[in-house]
Amino acid sequence: MPIEARYIAGHTGLLGQALLRAWEGRPDLRLVTATRQELDLTDARAVERFLAAARPDTVILAAGRVGGIAANQAQPAQFIHDNLMIEANLIHGAWKAGVARLLNFGSGCMYPTACPQPMRPEQLMTGPVEPTSEPYAMAKLAGLSLCAAYNRQYGTRFISAIPCTLYGPGDHFEGPDAHVLSALIAKFHEAKAARRPSVTLWGSGNARREFLHVDDMASACETLLSRAEGAEPINVGSGTSQTIRELAELIRGVVGYEGGIGWDASRPDGAPDKRLDSSAIRALGWAPRTELREGIERTYAWFREHQARRSSEVACVSS
Repeated sequence: MPIEARYIAGHTGLLGQALLRAWEGRPDLRLVTATRQELDLTDARAVERFLAAARPDTVILAAGRVGGIAANQAQPAQFIHDNLMIEANLIHGAWKAGVARLLNFGSGCMYPTACPQPMRPEQLMTGPVEPTSEPYAMAKLAGLSLCAAYNRQYGTRFISAIPCTLYGPGDHFEGPDAHVLSALIAKFHEAKAARRPSVTLWGSGNARREFLHVDDMASACETLLSRAEGAEPINVGSGTSQTIRELAELIRGVVGYEGGIGWDASRPDGAPDKRLDSSAIRALGWAPRTELREGIERTYAWFREHQARRSSEVACVSS
């Protein structure tokens, strides 16, 4: 049986960890990874040397700078610079190393703010994107264009997927890097532990979002690598959506927080609606398996276990 070498760039991130869980132990795969200390993905020469030595058959471009609205607003230069450099270095380096297959990831924020719903790939770059995430969105659009350009000029088989908002074990739950679902889990958990009478959340709560458990995204990646062809990016979504207000109520119930919820409408909502038309990947035979409440319950269980382990480690260091 031939063994395929797959390099997962960003293996410590949310999606990278899910890919490791899905692929570790498979006899037909040799997984290649490198930490940030071992490889600076913003250094073009270092990336080229690494790929030449590792000789992967497939590159998974799951690395990048990510975060919520607050992080995008506070660090717009880092968001566009780091993501542009990582994409350019890995895509160009993969071509130079003769990599047969590369899977790149975009983001739903690349679609125009006023995009008709559900959003389809042909609607990309037909209008301005949401200002709160514009630098990140522009970098991700460039990644899609890079893949398409290398395919046209060099005959590579590089593909791009556009996932909806991912969540699950290994996510950022606190600080500016946290996305909304995981941030809400942490916020309600802390409020319950502190017995706070209420929590205040950003925005109006009326923005609508689509969420996909990261393990379902990992299974989508396998489908894409084995069956997808062509230059057009492929959306990967759950097919269901919720307002942030509905999401908050669902998470409050899972966590068991009984206090009230207030909304700070002076804070930005982001795009009013982001839902993906995922018919193309459904036609390839993929479908998500994790219902949202089940996924939140599993994610909250991982969060509590992680918090307990971290508290135990701190106690051991203190003693």
